[in-house]
Amino acid sequence: MKRRVVVTGLGAVTPLGNDVDSFWAGIRAGKVGIGEITKFDTTDFKAKLAAEVKDFVAKDRMDFKSAKRMELFSQYAVVAAQEALEDAKIDMNKEDPFRVGVIVGSGIGSLQSMEREEHRMLEKGPSRVDPLLVPKMITNMAAGNVSIATGARGKCTNVVTACASGTNCIGDAYRAIQYGDADVMIAGGTEGSVCPIGVAGFTSLTALTTCDDPMRASIPFDKERSGFVMGEGAGVVIMEELERAKARGANILAEVVGYGATADAYHITSPIEDGSGAARAMADAMKEAGVNPDQVEYINAHGTSTHHNDLFETRAIKAAFGEAAKKVKINSTKSMVGHLLGAAGGVEFIVCVKSILDGFIHQTVGTRETEEDLDLDYVIGSPVEQEVNYAMSNSLGFGGHNATLLIKKYQD
Repeated sequence: MKRRVVVTGLGAVTPLGNDVDSFWAGIRAGKVGIGEITKFDTTDFKAKLAAEVKDFVAKDRMDFKSAKRMELFSQYAVVAAQEALEDAKIDMNKEDPFRVGVIVGSGIGSLQSMEREEHRMLEKGPSRVDPLLVPKMITNMAAGNVSIATGARGKCTNVVTACASGTNCIGDAYRAIQYGDADVMIAGGTEGSVCPIGVAGFTSLTALTTCDDPMRASIPFDKERSGFVMGEGAGVVIMEELERAKARGANILAEVVGYGATADAYHITSPIEDGSGAARAMADAMKEAGVNPDQVEYINAHGTSTHHNDLFETRAIKAAFGEAAKKVKINSTKSMVGHLLGAAGGVEFIVCVKSILDGFIHQTVGTRETEEDLDLDYVIGSPVEQEVNYAMSNSLGFGGHNATLLIKKYQD
């Protein structure tokens, strides 16, 4: 008998603000957190823009000594997790720590530490490499550091599925609670890879846009889309078993009711052209929830602003939703915060929860005109205020990973 799982806390570090309230205020206002890269000199780079986190000072939000032993992706995760726990009003001193788990993923980990220590090794020799290089760099350290910072001692893992990491982490945390592995899960995604080798690598792959206009750089589903804008940040949520949440008088924000995860088995970077893999993930999530496509009012699309993703994801939505695809509202948060890679699913899940709570679907900012095959409602021009009972969040990752979460307005 699967247990019901609800969301009771949210935490975020984003290019629009370093907490959920400021992030959501920016989303509602249609702000764009994209600008010229400030973290390094881009003179020799074709891609000049990124969606950087601004004014983030780790020692102001967490223990200073601990912060010095973490790279950005771990710092972002810890800050977002602490905010989410505070939002959920969970006092870990009163919890059985072995019933509270952590699944927080990062698609990349710390490229900066690899860059920095490679240079140091070449200039000064291998004996001068930072002894903390490995524990700072590896992707599981976001989850490990969240566990250490919060005292959560239950199941602690990280899912690494490139840009689907955050969504798979939340999905696996949902399963952990459903089947009794934990009562509370701290789950989401984090990333901090705006650095020379990261930008150079994605540029060489022709994945990044070289547009220099922040308002036209990340334009999902637009006929002039030319690649994604790299972003950074973290989105972490608290999920609980329903009866436990009710017993402690928690403020229940939403309920997770469906999760689908599939593979394309097609190509290392491109989604399968007919969208069948992502379509099946969406269909599986709806099947688990027991809902029909016409009951889903809103899809937060992966929507990267690359040619292949937006076209093939549109095909996937049509395949999964049939005639209902023409009625569902679809947007891409990446139009405002760029592509947060492994953190994207966590932040976009938060957008879905807030959309349900506020009855507000943000516009796909910057997108003006689509093309013949992109003929769905991508919420272009202005946001929509309407009741949202079911919201779906899609994530697709290099390697052919597809992940979908279905979130419902909570009803007892």
